Amino acid sequence: MEPSITTIRSPRRSIEWLRPLALLLFALPLFALSPRALAAKHELLQLFVTEPYLELHTGPGRGYPVTQVVARGDSIDVLFRRTEWFKVRTERGIEGWASERDMIRTTLADGSPFTFNRGDREGFRSHHWEGGVMTGDYAGATLVEGFLARSLTDTLKVELHAGQFLGNLSNGYVADLGLNHVFMPRWRFSPFVTLGTGIERTEGKGTLVQPVTQNYQTAYEGIGARYYLARRFYLRVEYRHHTVFTKSDSNEVKREWKLGFAFFY
Repeated sequence: MEPSITTIRSPRRSIEWLRPLALLLFALPLFALSPRALAAKHELLQLFVTEPYLELHTGPGRGYPVTQVVARGDSIDVLFRRTEWFKVRTERGIEGWASERDMIRTTLADGSPFTFNRGDREGFRSHHWEGGVMTGDYAGATLVEGFLARSLTDTLKVELHAGQFLGNLSNGYVADLGLNHVFMPRWRFSPFVTLGTGIERTEGKGTLVQPVTQNYQTAYEGIGARYYLARRFYLRVEYRHHTVFTKSDSNEVKREWKLGFAFFY
């Protein structure tokens, strides 16, 4: 008698869509670092007060009361920054918030002025974080999404996008992770190219039969441009070409365009 042989087929296609999700989860720590955690990893910046005094508020805003002042010649340590306010610590260990308008008058230990991104054209060129909301068209469906980006250099960024699309036959969700390369970051109008991977979850709108939910892995490449408006805000327009890796022999192609507002800090 010949031995019986049983073949077990691995359901590879059913889990392929999980690969980009695992990549997204792996990259989340890049976006999860808080200002406090970043400050703890680096030596604190020491500054010296050159004006008669430096006011410290209890919170990051003019509406918070002033409870401490730092005299001329005394030093402060910068803990972290939140928009237009700096959290600092005095020589006596007292913490408070100082406005960027006052901090720009402080100096470093060598006497040189303290400089930082103030949300102007120079800040548009070189900054750490971006975020925004966009709307447009995803393969004929209405798309609304948000994004967060971390700058690696002035020209290279890591971006995470997540959104929802609403169509006539189906609705769904998309999430993408990729790289963005900006050309001429010093220009008010600066083009860019982008490349990455993602996942798509589609939910059918069938009424006669049970709607089918499907998950797909995707890859994309795209071009776009950003236009500096004022302070920390800019306009962003983008076109993407998506390849959807379906379970059939041929992949599906989807085109996306979107326009939105973003900010940097």
